[in-house]
Amino acid sequence: MPGSIKTQAVVLRSIRYGEADRIVHLYSATRGRIGAIAKGSRRPKSRFGGRLEPFFRLNLVLYEGRGELLTVTGASTVAGHARLRADGGALMAAGRACDSMLRLFDDGEPNQPAYNLLCNYLSLLDADPAAASEPGAALAFRLKLALAAGFSPELGSCTRCGEAEHLSAFSGSAGGVVCSACEGDGFPMTEQAHRFMVEALARPLAEAPEAPGRVAALSDRAVTETLEHHAHVHLRAVA
Repeated sequence: MPGSIKTQAVVLRSIRYGEADRIVHLYSATRGRIGAIAKGSRRPKSRFGGRLEPFFRLNLVLYEGRGELLTVTGASTVAGHARLRADGGALMAAGRACDSMLRLFDDGEPNQPAYNLLCNYLSLLDADPAAASEPGAALAFRLKLALAAGFSPELGSCTRCGEAEHLSAFSGSAGGVVCSACEGDGFPMTEQAHRFMVEALARPLAEAPEAPGRVAALSDRAVTETLEHHAHVHLRAVA
């Protein structure tokens, strides 16, 4: 039924539309992914100012009519992440995170853990933009996001036979680690990369373990292949 709604959301993507409007892709705490149009938002005296740019966290008032796009009628800033915007590496990391949200989550299906995770990651990048140069936090975010989406890889035992020992490889098609007897189409997984993934899921995002070169590459491949096979999405590489 048409009417106004209030929600908090993060701007994932912002696209110029027409002469003065802007279409924004949002992830909302209560409504999941939302597409909305902000009419006149690109005019110099727009009441929205620069708030409708990616990575802003906003309190929004939206009008929901009969069309696919909602209309932004009010916006106030919760977090603008100014330090993040001043650092190229942090901007790229935030862009990958928002792109992951767009690819993994459908319209109209709220996921509070995923929303909280995105907010925490953007806040982390804003507090310490240099964190973007260490892939550990980005990979921990991606692992936790896969968990929130219901596609977390199996790391405790062989996905095919249940064996808890001799876990030597990872299979994206099987969705987790596999033992030497069940390796099949899997790729070799080092003990260090396996341990990183387990610890990254267990620790708070701000305490993500370090992920040196090969550890980062293997962990990134494991998450990417799991999501390709089971969520049917391809995410931009972290490592």
